[in-house]
Amino acid sequence: MIELEWIPVEGSGRISAMAYDSATETIYVQFPKGGTQWHYDGCPPHLWSEFVAAPSKGQYIHQVLNNRPNGRVA
Repeated sequence: MIELEWIPVEGSGRISAMAYDSATETIYVQFPKGGTQWHYDGCPPHLWSEFVAAPSKGQYIHQVLNNRPNGRVA
């Protein structure tokens, strides 16, 4: 199992935490309902920086990350 450094996200109705694995270029998000975790693959560091800085994490997921290979973390 990968050890991730989860960053709590305040003020978002869409996600409760986010993390990044630079070795695999994968963004992880945790959703508030049930704590479900999702991964978005093929995300170079600049996408992670954009996601962290995005004023709306939900819109960034919808507009950018959903276009990347993604799925539920097992």
